[in-house]
Amino acid sequence: MPAEPRLKFRPIPGSKPLSRGLALALAVAIGAAAPSAQAALEAGAHAPAFSARASLDGKPFDFSLEAALKRGPVVVYFYPSAYTGGCNIQAHTFSVNHARFAAAGATVIGVSLDSIERLNAFSADPAYCAGKVAVASDPDGAIARAFELEIRDAAAGKKDTRGDDIRHGLAERSTFIVTPNGLIAARLSGLKPADNVEQALQAVQRLGLSPQAAR
Repeated sequence: MPAEPRLKFRPIPGSKPLSRGLALALAVAIGAAAPSAQAALEAGAHAPAFSARASLDGKPFDFSLEAALKRGPVVVYFYPSAYTGGCNIQAHTFSVNHARFAAAGATVIGVSLDSIERLNAFSADPAYCAGKVAVASDPDGAIARAFELEIRDAAAGKKDTRGDDIRHGLAERSTFIVTPNGLIAARLSGLKPADNVEQALQAVQRLGLSPQAAR
């Protein structure tokens, strides 16, 4: 049985209010806020601290948002399911831009309701995460709900691009840029998968944090 995500509904320790000017500038500059049916957390809100079982290059590990933020900003991207059309494109686009996110000092973590077993395969697949993008398992949707995202059931009989049945819920595609002080700098939704990645990269670059400055 996959480990349940360990949620802590509290601000990241040491967080400070995000500058109103920075939040507004990011929202305007990257067109961050296409509305969704459920009001997700927006720029300026505290990001829920969470930890979960995740996989990188086929190897499971324990991911902690709080620990990752000590190294710099974190891109938390929620997606419906591994091995589906748009999510495959998004994972591939994150992987080919991995060095650019790293140069901006950012950690990227994908989150879906997939099991850790599916994510072990997805994270190592050279066509998608390619061993460069870590993806976390949120089997009961607790992390997605903490970020106030909508979750829907997969359609009966829906299969992934490998021909396997999809038996888990589907979180809406939405990306959060979280600053080292635990505040959400921007939320990206309502975008095509590749555009979502490009705008996430622009957002972390606008934060102006090099890996050295982020420490």
